[in-house]
Amino acid sequence: MKQQVVKKAYAKINLGLDVVGKLENGYHLLRTLMQQVDLYDVLTLTPEKEGIFLSTNSEIVAADEDNIAYKAAKKMIEEFSLPGVKIHLEKRIPVAAGMAGGSTDAAAVLTGMNELFELGLPEGKLREIGVSLGADVPFCIMGHSALAEGIGEELTPISGMPEMCVLISKPPIMVSTKYVFEHLDIGNLEHPRTDEMLKAYADGDLDLAISYMGNVLESVTAKKYPMIGELKEKMLALGAKGALMSGSGPTVFGIFDCPSEAEKAEKALKSMYPDVFVQAAGLV
Repeated sequence: MKQQVVKKAYAKINLGLDVVGKLENGYHLLRTLMQQVDLYDVLTLTPEKEGIFLSTNSEIVAADEDNIAYKAAKKMIEEFSLPGVKIHLEKRIPVAAGMAGGSTDAAAVLTGMNELFELGLPEGKLREIGVSLGADVPFCIMGHSALAEGIGEELTPISGMPEMCVLISKPPIMVSTKYVFEHLDIGNLEHPRTDEMLKAYADGDLDLAISYMGNVLESVTAKKYPMIGELKEKMLALGAKGALMSGSGPTVFGIFDCPSEAEKAEKALKSMYPDVFVQAAGLV
């Protein structure tokens, strides 16, 4: 057993998001290119004799049994008969942003407790536990870039993504994922060209890949919240090669060639929208 483990829990964006069907249980079938970015929460895990003790620097995030990080710890303790754990969550990823902020914390708890208690569990086992907590958790365990299918749990790693920098903006809007999927008109969607986008990324053709980007959930979220479209337009006006909403929103990101361009746009966007979370980030 180790004395302490510190984990970075990276946020994700969707470089393309398509809904290709719906199951009888109400879950939607997705095809989405998920990408981790260099914006992260920090989780510090230390062993305890028993119990789960969760603390956080966030005034918004509940540090109780409803927190997905707590649920992840409970699963590990029950499944592997572990003693207790103390977890401090330093929250940096905006909450309810469509960036898997909760899922990535859960993933960090699963991988962190595996290290802390020296369990030696393979990644596949951790992903299996993770999917019971949330559809994005397996990707957050795998990391980097992947095509996610099914409800998000069927992952194909993508290697060799071209160099790029993203500018992330999260307006002060709370989007209900449930509302977005309930109001999605599956029979009337303009689908992104996911296969062509993947090939373009594999060929290192960033401009072509961006031209194939799309997120079908924008058809609902951007209609309800005009700020989404406004931020996309501002990103493009500030030099982004492309801009898209991540997940079910409200986060919008722009893609830039290099960090200096993204950082210049970051300053401009912050001055235009003081109440919007804005941060430039590289890929992980």
